[in-house]
Amino acid sequence: MPKDLYVSSLLDVYGYSLNEKQRSVLRCYYDEDLSLSEIAENEGITRQGVADLIKRSEAQLRMLEENCHYCEKFIKLKELSTSAQNGDTESVKKIFEVIESL
Repeated sequence: MPKDLYVSSLLDVYGYSLNEKQRSVLRCYYDEDLSLSEIAENEGITRQGVADLIKRSEAQLRMLEENCHYCEKFIKLKELSTSAQNGDTESVKKIFEVIESL
């Protein structure tokens, strides 16, 4: 099961929309880099159960991003912030545009 590290960003933005078990399993998998077997042992479920839970949770996070685009906007704000700090005055205008779209 290959890791899509973008999910870690989605988890940062939308994590509290998941239930505690989903959030815990995804944090173990993406943030702590635990294997499916290690998570299964810690959670008291099967390895397949962990894989299924991760897959469903990822789908839920992607659906939220598809509907809200908050993660995309957050990433854009970070990029614009760096440009603004380097003296790009046009970036400041764009920052306010992104904020207004929230």
